[in-house]
Amino acid sequence: MDVGDSDKKKKSSVVIRQMEIDDLADVFHLGEKIFTAREVPNLYRTWDEYEVINLFQSDSEFCLVAELEGKIVGFALGTTIEKTQSAWKYGQLVWLGTEPELQRKGIALKLFKQLRDLMLEDGVRMLLTDTEADNLPALHFFRKMGFGHPQQHIYLTLNLSEQLKQLKGKKENERSQPRRLRSKDD
Repeated sequence: MDVGDSDKKKKSSVVIRQMEIDDLADVFHLGEKIFTAREVPNLYRTWDEYEVINLFQSDSEFCLVAELEGKIVGFALGTTIEKTQSAWKYGQLVWLGTEPELQRKGIALKLFKQLRDLMLEDGVRMLLTDTEADNLPALHFFRKMGFGHPQQHIYLTLNLSEQLKQLKGKKENERSQPRRLRSKDD
């Protein structure tokens, strides 16, 4: 191997680093590719820019990106949870994703290990995550990382669109009605 090959290898290694504000758009767009409603229609939590921004604003130390040749190719977004009157501090891996064409290349492993180490340093005693029951690759990955005791949950949804339309219509109607002034005799 000559020096040129060595330089190529160094340039092509994945770097895990803290997410920066300038990374928000790239992380969001990568998440759109990975977590789409068409691909995962049963998500009780949906991928949206507000959640990404909120996680970054509230727990930026647990927001990581994987960079390859100057391009964001993966991310891990986490948070911590402290319950009152509990000695335990919990960590949650909220989102973990990598470029689809780069999956199974060790990027998620590097992201997870870095996030786990940050959680440990912060005093987290239990790390939680979730995935769809039929997401076998994710289940396999998480089991390999040491997660156990999977629990099935049932998430129910209630679409409030019609009630929201009725409420908005009612409020608009109230605003368009002239206000009656009260007299002292009322």
